[in-house]
Amino acid sequence: MRTERHWHRARQVTEQARLRGALVPLDTRVLAIPGLEPFVVRQLLSSTPRHLRQGGPRPNPFLPWDKPLEVELLEPAHVLLLNKYPVQEAHLLVITREWRPQGGWIEASDWQAVQQVSQDTGGLWFFNSGARSGASQPHRHLQLLPRRQGEPSCPLAPLFLAQLEGAEAAWNWAYCLSRRTDPCGGSDLADLYLAHSHALGLGDPRRDSEPLYPYNLLFDDQWFLTVRRVREHGAGFSVNALGFAGFLLSTEHSDRGWLEAHGPWALLAHVAASRP
Repeated sequence: MRTERHWHRARQVTEQARLRGALVPLDTRVLAIPGLEPFVVRQLLSSTPRHLRQGGPRPNPFLPWDKPLEVELLEPAHVLLLNKYPVQEAHLLVITREWRPQGGWIEASDWQAVQQVSQDTGGLWFFNSGARSGASQPHRHLQLLPRRQGEPSCPLAPLFLAQLEGAEAAWNWAYCLSRRTDPCGGSDLADLYLAHSHALGLGDPRRDSEPLYPYNLLFDDQWFLTVRRVREHGAGFSVNALGFAGFLLSTEHSDRGWLEAHGPWALLAHVAASRP
């Protein structure tokens, strides 16, 4: 039984960080657009945060990390941190204390840090491998949106489970979807990651210095998904791993008319690699 101590602590730190101005929650509203279900499309009402703007090199916000956003130190080499620009409260990041590239391979120590958190707090985990897959920072970080036990982790979770049962047809982009075997423990994560990397042609850390293509990871207690990417933007939408979970963010640059005409599945197919 999870205690959700990390989640409770994150809420406490959220209040303190908001008072100190260290936390900048994004103001959004859900758009009621018929025909886009089960996707959830939010419109950004506040000014576009820096990580969604085009621009040149920026200082690394995790080296050092913003202390008011620190939830807990994860021994021996990671930190549990609040996302500075959350849409959902208690949006958490697992970051490396020392520099490790987001575009490099996720390492055993990273999975061990994820396990530490997962054993206490569950939810939707996701990872963007680089700029072309929606990563906003080059310093390694995996992200968690906490969820209650039994609560769907994301809008597309029921479709993932149906596909694993053979009741749903496969999608026309390059991805791997597997059932989890150690939901709370997380001992299966590293093996699933390597198996999916091999199946999608991303490479092998024993042979390749870094993954050969950009990709997204998403997983909860029941499933593990990897999507190979070719581009980050489509129709003015910035699509990261959350797009493949069923969450889209509409900004001033987004072409909502295109989305209504073609649908979110076409958007995902545009930014993902084609199915072999």
